[in-house]
Amino acid sequence: MSRLPISVIILTYNEEVNIGDCLRSVIDWAGEIFVVDSYSTDCTLEITRRYTDKIVEHPFQNYAQQRNWAQANLPLAHEWVLHLDADERISPELAQSLCAFFAGEGPQQCDGLLATRRTVFMGRAIMHGGHYPTYHLRVFQHTKGRCEDRLYDQHFLVDGPTRRINGDLIDTITSDLSTWLSRHARWATLEAQEYLADGDAHGQRVVARLDGNPIERRRWLRMSYGRAPLFLRAFGYFFYRYVLRLGFLDGTEGLIFHFLQGCWYRFYIDAKIYEMQKSAQPIEQQELTGHVKPLQKQ
Repeated sequence: MSRLPISVIILTYNEEVNIGDCLRSVIDWAGEIFVVDSYSTDCTLEITRRYTDKIVEHPFQNYAQQRNWAQANLPLAHEWVLHLDADERISPELAQSLCAFFAGEGPQQCDGLLATRRTVFMGRAIMHGGHYPTYHLRVFQHTKGRCEDRLYDQHFLVDGPTRRINGDLIDTITSDLSTWLSRHARWATLEAQEYLADGDAHGQRVVARLDGNPIERRRWLRMSYGRAPLFLRAFGYFFYRYVLRLGFLDGTEGLIFHFLQGCWYRFYIDAKIYEMQKSAQPIEQQELTGHVKPLQKQ
């Protein structure tokens, strides 16, 4: 397979379990590979050096800032970029589609490519519950694209036309459940902060449109979910995914995944929203609404 005019950018932090498989999925065809590390303390960089010497360390604030910093500051040799996380892999089918795209007139016809993401949880591909196929924009001309300014669940934006491409971006969840839960607990806080600050959003973001591309349509559905009542919506979403969208066909692994990701996580986000709203109220207002007990006089 010949080298493609693509600069691959991979974000890492203590990813010794994942980074080798990620790099092996692109090493045979990527024009160059940059790894932006946030000062890993495990063997991440030692493994990375077997595949590329283009390693840059930069402090991590959030995914959007890290990705946009990398795109703006790395000495990229190619106009087209591919953004990856260390726990993601490019499937052989997607690699072949990229080769066909650059061998033809594709680069002159669009500015970005949409690929499906396939989640692998506990060794099983999650293919139901509305979780597959979902499209993500990860390959685009870096002078025409950027990551939207969100604390969590960020998508990339491009100024021009996009097109779909065959093949999967594989998201392999290899962490144990304790690690998975602790990460999602942190992400729930970011999601709650994003929810409460939505009216003060700044910077360019994905436009929510029911008749738009798959990413815009998913953002419209997400905003519709955001208008539903706290707590109840988590159970409704789980029922939609697990029953109406046939998530039960994903077996035992699917039951664990759909419940944790589609119910527990969503409920925890709502709990964080409630906690933040409650703590922001003046003490007098909390007393009137019964949220806290008034202090007893001595």
